[in-house]
Amino acid sequence: MKLIAVTGDSMTVDKLADTIAAIKDKIDFLQIREKSKTAREIFQLLDYLRMNGVNKEKIILNDRLDIALLRDIPNLHLPEHGLPVKIVKEQYPHLRVGCSVHSFEKAKEAEADGADYVIYGHCFETSSKSGIPPNGILPIEQMKRKLHIPVYGIGGISLNEVSLMKQSKADGIAIMSGIFHADAPSVMAKKYREAISK
Repeated sequence: MKLIAVTGDSMTVDKLADTIAAIKDKIDFLQIREKSKTAREIFQLLDYLRMNGVNKEKIILNDRLDIALLRDIPNLHLPEHGLPVKIVKEQYPHLRVGCSVHSFEKAKEAEADGADYVIYGHCFETSSKSGIPPNGILPIEQMKRKLHIPVYGIGGISLNEVSLMKQSKADGIAIMSGIFHADAPSVMAKKYREAISK
């Protein structure tokens, strides 16, 4: 299983860069999802990450095709209602493009459009989706039977749920609050790494 750390848009650029530098060797991918930050701030963050030895192959930019192209970041993640996967893949076939999905049907559609992977959620109750019932993990099993691209789960995945994610045959887990809102992000990233490696 792969471990994707998803930034929570709650830290300053400096603090976020330090936090990422501390977890970079414990994660497989880092999804930069900083909706409130300006393009210039994300540029600054990428500069800091490069200086701290974060491999750009690990970096996934959320919904910022422009920055991915300008900074030669190979991975782009699109929201379900973001830019069309098909057009992005046709125009920029060198990019590894993923897409957020909330159902088997949308995952199937994303694969047909050329998505290289999907992140499905939210799997469990999570404070970031307060009041919205989780979609559960059964659709992941269906996706794994029918799709040929990696399927990652996101949403409320605590350390206790990692075993359930393994049973669903998910290719990995994407963690936001569990790492970036923790008192010790580096410790939690290590714990998630250990949990998926068991």
